[in-house]
Amino acid sequence: MKNKGIIGSIIALAIVLIGVFAYQMGTRQTTATTDTEKIKTVGILQYVSHSSLDQIKKGVIAGLKDKGYTEGENLKIEFLNGQADQSKLNSMSQQLLDKKSDVLVGIATPAAKALANATTDTPIIMGAISDPVGSGLVKDLKNPGGNVTGVNNLTPVGQQIDMAKELFPNAKAMGIVYSSSEENSKSQVETAEQKAKEARYAVKKFAISSSNDLAAVTQQACQESDFLYIPQDNTIASAFQTLISESDKTKTPVFVSVDNMVKEGGIATVGQNQYKLGVETGKMAADVLSGKSKPADTPVNVIDYGDMIINEEKAKELGITIPDSIKEKAEVVKGE
Repeated sequence: MKNKGIIGSIIALAIVLIGVFAYQMGTRQTTATTDTEKIKTVGILQYVSHSSLDQIKKGVIAGLKDKGYTEGENLKIEFLNGQADQSKLNSMSQQLLDKKSDVLVGIATPAAKALANATTDTPIIMGAISDPVGSGLVKDLKNPGGNVTGVNNLTPVGQQIDMAKELFPNAKAMGIVYSSSEENSKSQVETAEQKAKEARYAVKKFAISSSNDLAAVTQQACQESDFLYIPQDNTIASAFQTLISESDKTKTPVFVSVDNMVKEGGIATVGQNQYKLGVETGKMAADVLSGKSKPADTPVNVIDYGDMIINEEKAKELGITIPDSIKEKAEVVKGE
């Protein structure tokens, strides 16, 4: 009888242990499933590597974090860089879709367009695109209507030309160097040309077909211009030191459109902080991830203001005196 009692107790204990083990395994599986469901994937496609776009990318990640999405915790980031190769951008867009990205982010117009061509379903957030309507990414800034919205960095061209007029009051000719293959650049060139003519500058345009042309074209532009104006242009940004190397030979000042490029040798700008543009992009992506918004009815975030930035070291190097009226309201940076 005692043996039967002992056996019965062992069997009962075994049943209890099996039940506890099964419960724990079930709990672990449920927790694992829940944790997996919480992890969101953001696919980021960047057109090319240069300081401005790299800062936007950093800002995107920071913006996502500000809204509660932290990489390695509840967020997975799939990042690809096309290095200015359109065929790569197209294939990479499909790769990011194959990774089951919940939201896609396109940094620079070619990247955003490649993503938009790849899907009409997955939400796409534009990372600082200068002309979303003109490039065909959205139909309307207030009512995008599709799967694309994001940040429109509307370069303050009027303020830039006004600042250039203060810096170079005796200049007669402004040379614009830009890439003929970039939609965003050509759009800004048209505006800059109009504003410069209103300021009574003779405008001369110098287009490059690739970065291989930049040295020769810059040499010609410096010979025919009192100063150069550079729009937001990824091709030139990627090879900016080539342009500065040539302009320094003739001591021709280079007025730029992006804050980073002042540190890299430009003399001044009224520029937008690229990192902050990225942060705004990341926040918009986070709102889509959380279900707070949908691209179709989320207005494009138009940022049309900038800050005065001057490189006083470069000005001294070129023999240019910065007026006190500009010094009082500008950020002074040192060259790299």
